[in-house]
Amino acid sequence: MARLSILSVLFFAAASLSAPNYGKNNNPPCRFAPLYSQDNVLEHPRDFAQDFLYWEGHFHQNNVGYNTANAMTYDGTLLDPTTGLATEKHPFSAASKELQHSTDNSGTITQSIHIMLLAHALDGDADAARFLAPNQPKKAAQQLAFQIMQTKLNTYLTFNATYPGFGGFLPWFLADKTMLTPTLDWVNRVPALDNGELIWAVYAAVQVLGESSQKEWKDLANGWQRWLDYTKKNAARVFYADAGKVCAVTTIKDQALPVGDARQSYKCEGSGTLNDPYEGELFMWWLYFFGGLSNANKQALLAVKRPQLVRKEYQMGNIGPITVQEGFWFSAHEQWKLLELPYLSIPLVQRLFLNAERVRTCNSAIQHIPGMFASVNNSTDSSGQIIGYISDAGIPSISNQTTFELDVVTPYSVFPVMLFDRGVAFAWWLDMAKGKKMQNPYGSTESTRVDGTAVSSFVSWDSKITTVVANLGGVAEFAASKMKRDGIYDEFIDVTQREYGMKFSQPLNGERQPLCLPTATVPDAGLVDYTQCSKGS
Repeated sequence: MARLSILSVLFFAAASLSAPNYGKNNNPPCRFAPLYSQDNVLEHPRDFAQDFLYWEGHFHQNNVGYNTANAMTYDGTLLDPTTGLATEKHPFSAASKELQHSTDNSGTITQSIHIMLLAHALDGDADAARFLAPNQPKKAAQQLAFQIMQTKLNTYLTFNATYPGFGGFLPWFLADKTMLTPTLDWVNRVPALDNGELIWAVYAAVQVLGESSQKEWKDLANGWQRWLDYTKKNAARVFYADAGKVCAVTTIKDQALPVGDARQSYKCEGSGTLNDPYEGELFMWWLYFFGGLSNANKQALLAVKRPQLVRKEYQMGNIGPITVQEGFWFSAHEQWKLLELPYLSIPLVQRLFLNAERVRTCNSAIQHIPGMFASVNNSTDSSGQIIGYISDAGIPSISNQTTFELDVVTPYSVFPVMLFDRGVAFAWWLDMAKGKKMQNPYGSTESTRVDGTAVSSFVSWDSKITTVVANLGGVAEFAASKMKRDGIYDEFIDVTQREYGMKFSQPLNGERQPLCLPTATVPDAGLVDYTQCSKGS
């Protein structure tokens, strides 16, 4: 009997050493994912988030995630394939082959993620503080966020003064020096989609800063508001081509000339227009509300975009039919707009986008795919370089594209699920993070092949911090408060309800289908965890 008692004590002692601490560990091990089971995460998502935030926050440091000298984000950083430590940063972003539906990282897109995160830190969010300044008083994170936003504004204003032809908007840029410069392929060119994401993130941050009673915070809010007002003044001149057409990319005659200079001119690059109902819609709303357009031109914006909003029904095996909005690729990235504007305050839209996550989770579960799809960087090769970028990742049967690459999954594919069910989202994140090399000293790794034979030894804002921002709830609530103050909230709700109501007037199918949980794991194909983030580290 005594022997049995001793064995019991030893068993429970061993279990306590290997079991997660459910958020009570201020310094969890780097390779914490294998400590959790799916049931652990479903039962304790709030606690699991503390370990997740602690390690994702390690990405937010100088020469890895951003440049502290100018507060500007990098595209990302390559990792040593053995140790997992940062090697070569990507201070730039390459132009996408299909920019109007691009999901390649750009400096402007990563700026929007950064600012959304900072808005929550400024608001005093404990989870944002866990990311930015773990184990420190919450005010430390608020002060750091304030300093970053202050430095960032100065960087933007310096860029505007140096390159006035951009009209306050940002091209893809090099961020490794104190002063920004356009990348060589973005000289005299500027994208609309990326700037739409950036502008509404700033809009939300201004709301948070402006609510403070501190003078320096209000002064900073006013400074950012002046930047927003400058983009309002120039939005139509730079991007609007008339008759509802918005340039996906605008060619600038001379980026060194002011917008109003008689020698300056702007024209759409090629035939590309920004008319999608995905993240590109964010810039459309900026033009609609603040571009100074006539009512006829506002209605033209909606009319040009309307044909792209299409009803689709997902069906596979015993799953479906489930009604969704047709995707371009149905990449998770296409749901970005939900992070920034109050779409989910509209019951029909909320139900429709919840259906999208039913499909996203169940599509992988029914096919035993160990993760979900989103546009992402491909695996790194034997030299440590990224093979390429995979834009065409998603769900073929409910997209309008025909070519797909479906052999790579990425942890950030869970971010739209996170907006509806944090437990299920983290269950999928955990499923991918348990794969070999899928955690590193800066949090989660970019992507893994579904057969476990390779990963992308890279860390980026898109593949990491979108999930962090979704865990914080996005910034739609902050934006909604400012929209009400600016007198545009009701119109946003009414117009969005009307546009979706036109295409989804019939009952939505599939609303009783639960979100699905993972049914497969990334196989162990012989990869070895990074030495700086292995079991016990």
